[in-house]
Amino acid sequence: MGTYIQVFERWMQEHTMPQELQSDLKLIIQNNGEIEDRFYQYLSFGTGGMRGLLGAGTNRMNIYTIRRVAEGLAQQLLVSGEEAMGRGVVIAYDTRHYSHDFALETAKTIGKHGIRVFLFKESRPTPELSFAMRQLNAFAGVVITASHNPAQYNGFKVYGEDGGQLPPDAADGIVRHMKEIKDLFAIQTADENELLQSETLTYILEEIDEVYQENLLTLREDAEAIETVGMDMSIVYTSLHGSGLVPVTEGLRNFGFSNVHVVAEQAIQDARFPTVVYPNPEERDSFKLAIQLGKEKDADLLLATDPDADRLGVAVKNSDGDYELLTGNQLGALLLQYLLMQKKEKGILPSNGVAMKTIVTSEFGRAVAATFGIPTMDTLTGFKFISEKIEEFEKSGEYTYLFGYEESYGFLIGTFARDKDAVQAALLTAEMAAYYKSTGKSLYDGLLDLYEELGHYREALESLTLTGKDGQERIGEIMKAFRNDPPKSIGGVAVRAIEDYQAGTRQLKDGAIEELVLPSADVVKFLLEDGSWVCVRPSGTEPKCKFYFGVRKDSAEEAGIAIGLLVEDMMGRVL
Repeated sequence: MGTYIQVFERWMQEHTMPQELQSDLKLIIQNNGEIEDRFYQYLSFGTGGMRGLLGAGTNRMNIYTIRRVAEGLAQQLLVSGEEAMGRGVVIAYDTRHYSHDFALETAKTIGKHGIRVFLFKESRPTPELSFAMRQLNAFAGVVITASHNPAQYNGFKVYGEDGGQLPPDAADGIVRHMKEIKDLFAIQTADENELLQSETLTYILEEIDEVYQENLLTLREDAEAIETVGMDMSIVYTSLHGSGLVPVTEGLRNFGFSNVHVVAEQAIQDARFPTVVYPNPEERDSFKLAIQLGKEKDADLLLATDPDADRLGVAVKNSDGDYELLTGNQLGALLLQYLLMQKKEKGILPSNGVAMKTIVTSEFGRAVAATFGIPTMDTLTGFKFISEKIEEFEKSGEYTYLFGYEESYGFLIGTFARDKDAVQAALLTAEMAAYYKSTGKSLYDGLLDLYEELGHYREALESLTLTGKDGQERIGEIMKAFRNDPPKSIGGVAVRAIEDYQAGTRQLKDGAIEELVLPSADVVKFLLEDGSWVCVRPSGTEPKCKFYFGVRKDSAEEAGIAIGLLVEDMMGRVL
């Protein structure tokens, strides 16, 4: 690749570069630190795809880095043979800056090789991309999105033929092809019109929307509850300027909810995300306008989806009448309990059913599933690992998948999509709220009932944002320190076991070592004597080191104190 200065100078000499990228480069000529950050490496690509800041440079999202990964994917399909080329690639995109342009650039790069491409005419959610792949029997899929990141980011996610995000081996194959590309500016692309005329490129939209909605309707568990209160139950929905507006509002209408109020200011697909600081439904700020409208409409339920509509945030009225945001862990436990209850009452709860969650997700859901005699299986962080298990279960018949979720607001009910699906989750959450309303309760009441029955689970997430080359090195140092000099106690509670997913081992307090069954990953998890736990891992998509915490106590007050002690202790070790 050469030194970062050499690469920068090569970019400065490329006069065919779009004007906005040339202007961007001129702004940093005197800024050596910025030049190094933009050119010291290529944006990394892995199982979570590629994500980064927009702008000129090898370490930025632009048409050249897009072409590089698209060419790597194309070469992977060429190696896979004519059947793979004929089945082709489906491409979707969200509402971010350059998302449409990057999607078309991807189509032209892949189409140049004679590989069939299906491109959505309009922005559509990530889970609908997964669904479309399975519907069209495509060999691969791409969605241009940076999920819930700020407006200055974009990304490129790749999906395998099962409709799930790529597993590590497949991602490594694309990376090998990317490394063979010596000159970014020499990557060839085809003409859009020529691709259309040869039918190498096909635009899709309505035909996928229609069948997707038909599949969503199969998730309805209690039509009677919706018929009883659906007309009266008030729902507020915001798409946060993203791609969820059409499928969510249409889905709610099809389910039987007619009293739905959309936050008009956030229904506009605006890549600047002007009404929020951060388009993330995990953040209370993203609900500000929804809460205002909710108070006007006396809404029972507030729903928010992120820009690519794979994450769902929910707010409900608490006992004081104020809107309270549910965490992903809380909503996951509620949805799981509702689904299992419905299936049990109908006599269709399978004896080999299984619930899925990640290793950083609360144990709350496991406790819920256990009351129905249903086991819970853990996977590494990332919904691709849950998708892999679904495929495995369908082939082996050993288990029947019932529900999967992760603490970061990702849920999947129906397996017609193979990534977390906020559209599915929004519809089932609305139905669940209707069920509780028909019994004289709210979703918040349902949550309190679960706590009363199973104990008070409390979780927390802290993140250290460490950008650039120095930041990457600092994250590496943090992980190394926790491995080489692990704490013997955290928050005053003794550590009973240390799980190192990179080494694949669980080291017990007495020195005994057990083997972990999950794949290798840069994760360390501390299991404490009182059942609490702490997990540390670098983010796969952001320049962050993440710290996860979980406790279970007999009261909300005890849980709050315990989680606070864990957070204070751990963050004091790294700040």
